[in-house]
Amino acid sequence: MSASHAHQSHPRISARLKRANGHLKRVISMIDEGRPCSEIAQQMHAVEKAITNAKRELILDHIDHCLEGNQAEQPRNTQAFKDIARYL
Repeated sequence: MSASHAHQSHPRISARLKRANGHLKRVISMIDEGRPCSEIAQQMHAVEKAITNAKRELILDHIDHCLEGNQAEQPRNTQAFKDIARYL
């Protein structure tokens, strides 16, 4: 990862995604074990929520830190915002 793209929030986001990965592995195990669908769905919801929260933090951090700039950079920043907004 280049230094220009390393943000203070990235370790927190990485930790969230690692937790989501653990939840996802548990979902797979639950399916293999034949656990009730309601339990599996609950665990899948946790995975989905963890990923959504990590994505939201990444996007908001990008908006806060990468799109600030002077007027000369405004067209570039507007395009960068449009690019990341696709993932909201």
